[in-house]
Amino acid sequence: MLPVETITRFDEYLAERTLRLEAVVIGGAALAFLGVISRPTRDCDILHPDLPVDIKEAARTFAEGMRASGEPLDDDWLNNGPVSLSSLLPAGWQDRLQLVFEGAAIRLRTLGRSDLLKTKLFGLCDRGLDLGDCLALAPLAEELRAAKPWLDLQDAHPGWPEHVAATLADLGRRLGHV
Repeated sequence: MLPVETITRFDEYLAERTLRLEAVVIGGAALAFLGVISRPTRDCDILHPDLPVDIKEAARTFAEGMRASGEPLDDDWLNNGPVSLSSLLPAGWQDRLQLVFEGAAIRLRTLGRSDLLKTKLFGLCDRGLDLGDCLALAPLAEELRAAKPWLDLQDAHPGWPEHVAATLADLGRRLGHV
């Protein structure tokens, strides 16, 4: 799915049904709204709040309609998959939110740059995912250094900090921070 186009259409869909959604979006969808990436994403990750039942049902029905018109969209395209990150993010993340979309029925904010970068770096370190997104964000060497202490705390495995350091060093080399 193309996040901006899909959310714009979903906004119209919700407005017709007098439903509203105010949420914090992260992941690839957030990067698309910020203009960092233009690629399709599999879904739209909502960090906060837990999606209400009526919004979940509307998202599923919307997805069915999209598929009927020939556009692939999974039933769970709008989800709370990353909700556990809200308790891990640095204190005050809610104060650093930025508006990325405001329509008739939907208002989306995303994390501030440093917090959003940390979530993408965590995905890179934890699962080996998000390299393209991390490169697209083009973090400065100082941003990578600033993220490391938080990343070091995200796994209790004794070798985790060394893994984080190696992953960030590799990313830094790819970005020309050598």
